[in-house]
This record gives sequence, C-alpha cells and structure tokens, in this order.
Amino acid sequence: MPAHSAGVSEQTPAEVAHALEEFLADHSRAVLLDDGRVLFDMRESRYSISQEHGRCTLHLWSEDRNMVRRVSGFSTRKDTLKLQTLRFGQSKPQILELVAQPDRRTPTARDTTRRRYAATLERVLLRSYPDWKADDFRIAMDLEQSFGPAYARGVLQQGQKAWAVVGVNAEESQATIDGVLTVGLLWLGLCREQADGRRLLSGLRIVVPRGTASTTLARMAWLREDAARWELFELDQRTEELMERDAADTGNLITRLLHAPNTAAATERFSVPLLQAMAMVPIADQTRVEQRLRSSTELALLLHGLEFARIRQRVSANSFAQTSEISFGAGVQESPLDPGSEPMIREFVERLFARRRKGGSQKDPLYRMQPEAWLESELRANIGPLTDGQESLARFNTDYVYAQVPAFQASDRGMLDLLTVSHDGRLAVLELKAHEDMHFALQGLDYWLRVRWHHTQTIDASTGIGTFQRHGYFPGLRLSEDPPRLFLVAPSLRIHPATETVLRYLKPQVEWTLLGLNEKWRDGVKVITRKRSPGH
Repeated sequence: MPAHSAGVSEQTPAEVAHALEEFLADHSRAVLLDDGRVLFDMRESRYSISQEHGRCTLHLWSEDRNMVRRVSGFSTRKDTLKLQTLRFGQSKPQILELVAQPDRRTPTARDTTRRRYAATLERVLLRSYPDWKADDFRIAMDLEQSFGPAYARGVLQQGQKAWAVVGVNAEESQATIDGVLTVGLLWLGLCREQADGRRLLSGLRIVVPRGTASTTLARMAWLREDAARWELFELDQRTEELMERDAADTGNLITRLLHAPNTAAATERFSVPLLQAMAMVPIADQTRVEQRLRSSTELALLLHGLEFARIRQRVSANSFAQTSEISFGAGVQESPLDPGSEPMIREFVERLFARRRKGGSQKDPLYRMQPEAWLESELRANIGPLTDGQESLARFNTDYVYAQVPAFQASDRGMLDLLTVSHDGRLAVLELKAHEDMHFALQGLDYWLRVRWHHTQTIDASTGIGTFQRHGYFPGLRLSEDPPRLFLVAPSLRIHPATETVLRYLKPQVEWTLLGLNEKWRDGVKVITRKRSPGH
C-alpha cells in the first residue's frame, strides 16, 4: 500500500521515535494491527525503539512472535497511530496500526450488540418472572450519572414492589463485566431517588455472562444486608438460560502469596552486573535509583516507580554456570545492553533522568508514565504523611511497607497496592490511584478480601504468627487477629463521586478510610481530606 494512500508521510527518525514512545507511554493496553489482524498485544509483549544509521527501528516480541521493522513515518488520529514500515531488504512500505484499545468492533457493531442484548435480557427476565412488568431496558450513555452504554439498565415491578436490574453482555471485556456492581449500586440509588415513595425498590439484580460471576460474587458478599437485597445471575445468551448464583458461594480467591524476597542475599548475588547497569546512570542521579527484587533471578531498577532496567540471571546452556543479562527500557520497552547498544542506552537513561523528576512537564511522556507506580514509590519510601497523629494506634509502622502482597493472578487492573501494619498490630491495605476511576472502591475491596483471606487462614492465636509471617513478612511483629483496615489513596480532585456512594454500601466489617491527596503529590505527599467509615 503506498504511503500517501494511507495518509502517512515521512518524518525524521527522532520524530518517529518520539511519537512511538509517547503513544505507548499513554496506551499500555495498545495492540498492533496489520489490516485489522492483531500482531501484538502490548499487555503481553515487549518492545525496543532505536535510532541508528539515520533510521528508526521498532523491535517487538512476545512468547510466540518476533518482529523488526524500520518505521519511516506516521500519522495520528484519535487513539490510533498509523505507521509506515519497511521490512529489511524490501522497498515496498507496509502500513501497520497501533490502536489504544483491543476492542476493534465498530461503534455501530457495538451498539447493535448492546441493543440486542438489552432486548434479550428483558425477554428472559419476563419469562422468568411472568407476574412482573419491565420498564424499557436502556443502554444510553448518561455522563451525569456515570452510566455507560455497555450496561443494560431497567426495573422489574409488581404493584408497588420493584427491583433495579443491571446486565452486561458476553462480548464486553472482563474488566467491563467486573464493573457491573459499581454501576448497579449507582442505578439502585437513582431508581430509589426517582421512585419518590411511589414504589419500593427491594434490591438489585445483576446479570452477567455465564462463567464470569466470580469477582462480582466475592464483592456482593460484603454488601450491607440492611441496605438492600442482592441477587446475582449468569445468563447463557445462546440458550437464554438464566441461572441464579448463591451469594454464600464465593469460591476460591484468585491470588497467591509469595515469600518475601531476601534483599541482602540478592544484593550480593547481583553485585557484579548491578555495577555494570549502574554505570549507565549519571553519577549525580544514582541515589535516585530504587532496586526491586522481582524474583530470586531478576532484579529491577526503577526511577520514581518506573522500571527502566532489569538484570536477569540464567543458567548457561552448556554448563551449570550462571550468566547475567542486562536490559534497559521504560515499562515494556526493552533493549539488551551490549557494546552496540550502549551509546543508545546511555542516551536514553540520561534523557529519562533529566525528564522524570519532580517539577517535570505533564506534556512529557516519560514524566507522566505510570503515575500509580510513582505514587507507590513515594509512599514506599515515606508512608508517614498518610498517618493520622490523632490516632496513635492507627499510625503506620514505617519499617514494614510491602508492594503487591498478595499478588493477583492473570490480572492487570491498572492499580497498585501496598500492605503495611499500624502500631496496634492491625494490617493496613492501601489501594492507590492517580487518575479518576469509578470502580476505585470495589477494586480496593478486592485487595482487602485477599489480604483478609490469607491473614485468617492459619493464624495462631497464642503467638499471633500467621501466613504472612511464615512467608517472611512483618518479622518479629505480633499481628492483630482483627481484619485489615482499608485505605483508599488518591489525589482529592481525582476521586470519582461514585467512590463514596459505593463505600456506604459496604458492611461495617470493612473498616475504610478515604484519603485525598494534594494535586502536586509528586513534589511531596500531603493529605488534604480524610473520610472514614461510619462508627470508626
């Protein structure tokens, strides 16, 4: 395909590299398409961008694919970056597309699917509840109420009795399906407000596709029973079979607890390649580097939470000797360190440390990349600003702050979590968010549920020793048997209005605190607002 026919013109290698870097920094879920076919999903792939010999080269690889292309030009439109590429040894250009979201359905196709689903949902419910009537189920966007078109919303009523209903179809992403409970709680509240005493909203019925209910089921178990009745159903859209799920059957939590890394031993094991990697960092900036042990064989180097280098140890193919591999790159960008790449890597590191610093520019992709990771790094280094001096027992023990414990499996929620402990021995779960997210409260509940589950599995009441200490966390401390406290931490202007609404529906056993930070938290974290669950 000729470049001009695709609306792509040539630019300098530096311009192309900057465009690629900026797009991939802003769109971590992007996919690379060739004529509509997915070549790479960036959530499961890695890449490197190099500028050598007057050309920009893009290298992408995953478990089952490897690709190297020269990129000579690009054009942009909303959420899409069109790339003019060349295979090595060929002269005919090929147009590839980087798109921000993996869902490639056209707006018309999505709308048609959702409208058909709303009609199907209404028909199935009326067949299951023949003595009830249904309001027209709607999918229209309602920005004022935070309702998106992915969710079908309606009301079943019988005389003065009524139920709010929300459903989501099987072609939506799992993240969209898991968001149905937040939408359902907001819809229930709106229906009760609009009922104005003319009918009694008994509760909320949620309908999700068959086999997708586990997250919603686990969350619903912690909703207040005095606030409403809660029912969850799975719908097989092919057979139109509706199956109710038992709210008491929460199943197994998808989580794992890894042993705390032995940082001292790792420092010695990685000492030689670490010196080599640190030699790429300007001497004046080396104190800004954070070391994070990913596993017994991988050490990551981070700058304000952004991983920019990694050292991996592998067993040599021809012997039992250990070899070390060093690579550099921001996020999923990665280039091996070797004599040929050293000048490019040194330039990248200098550019990164010059631009990703306090007081940087929001227009700079390296500055704004992974803001939650930056916030996490600030709090890992100093969690003190979050403590409340008026409650000495609830103040955090700053000697024990862990990230992603326990870890979620097969999940990229765009969130980062911290686990610490207060001076009274209570575990404290911190859910962090840098941008507005209406599902903030229930995502925090997800992490709280997993920490609580691990904490209560094998705790020894006589010693206070439980699962976490047996895995190397909180050494020497006696942990309280009480459930963890939940802290939701975000810039105050970025806390979605839905957050407090959802929190009010949680059972009293979920002791929560909502902390609103200053907008310029990168320059120093300060708590601007603090709200607690009733009775605490």
